[in-house]
Amino acid sequence: MKQTILVSQPSDLTVAWAQQIVDKHDANTVVAKVDVVAVDIGTTTRVCVAVEHNGPDTLPSRWFVKLPSLAWRAKMITALPRLLHTEVRFYNEVAESVPLSVPICLAAHSRFGRGSTLVLADVAEFDGIPSAASDALTLAEAALVVEQLAHIHARFWNKVHIDPKYCWLAGPVRVLEDFLGTALAVPLMKRGLRLAGANIPSALHVPAIHYALHRRTAMRFLTDDSQTLVHHDCHPGNLFWNKDRSMVGFLDWQLVRAGEGVSDVAYFLATALSPEMRRRHEAELLARYVQTLAENGVAGFDNVQLMQRYRAHVVYAFEAMIVTLAVGGMMNLDCNLELIRRTAAAVEDLDAFSVLPISRTME
Repeated sequence: MKQTILVSQPSDLTVAWAQQIVDKHDANTVVAKVDVVAVDIGTTTRVCVAVEHNGPDTLPSRWFVKLPSLAWRAKMITALPRLLHTEVRFYNEVAESVPLSVPICLAAHSRFGRGSTLVLADVAEFDGIPSAASDALTLAEAALVVEQLAHIHARFWNKVHIDPKYCWLAGPVRVLEDFLGTALAVPLMKRGLRLAGANIPSALHVPAIHYALHRRTAMRFLTDDSQTLVHHDCHPGNLFWNKDRSMVGFLDWQLVRAGEGVSDVAYFLATALSPEMRRRHEAELLARYVQTLAENGVAGFDNVQLMQRYRAHVVYAFEAMIVTLAVGGMMNLDCNLELIRRTAAAVEDLDAFSVLPISRTME
């Protein structure tokens, strides 16, 4: 029987499996041993493996393998919208065009009904240092991330809908994901608010439920502007750094899509900065974002309108963290609660719900 790199659990990561992947890069290299070093189960099952081989140093020996989640709740949420399939497609079709650092892809395959498998070089092998989801970044680190986001947004500005190569970023899978998000919005928001308890100010509960009830209208508003390629999950846990933190790379592209560039900035600042740091510097960082876009050929922003859009998109960051808690098993609990506290503070500080058109119907 013909071998396939598609696997469903860590025990499937055998020498024969690894040899297939190595053969694609160097036919003279032989794999001698594969050891599972660590397994982390969240939105996907993430497996770190050590691969002993006799190949060149350029062929990594520590791999990061992403498989469908073994946690049933997370699998239910991620299977229908095919989130891992989306990340596989990103690495196969888009990653080489992205003007920022991403992990080296060794293999990426997906087949309908059979699942998806993504094999990346462990960033640690090349001196990369992953962040933790709850890391609070410095101003210099945040400025670097914002600049990188501007570079990628400028590269794809108003191209994702007209270039056939990228049209899938706004295709049926994304539409299905948004439909499911809307269908489940109210029960997940209610459950998340209950589980979060005192981590969310009580004053946010009514507008949060109201938002969930009118999510479809809110999502139309949040996608009604210039489109580009957005990461859509840009929190600290999806970043990696070099040793002196002067260079940053981006992980976890399973939510990549067509969207409004400032949505990534809002999500990032709401999750990656302490509330005090964000309050002091968010206007400065937004100005840095606009300046970098202009330097890359995208100009003409109305600063007042940009701030309004930024405020509105903070709501999604808040919702994403609440839904993560409600589903469970998708993020370390302490990290999740810290990001809930940060995003709740951002929503409250910016009066973010009031910017959405649904606010006019609130009692």
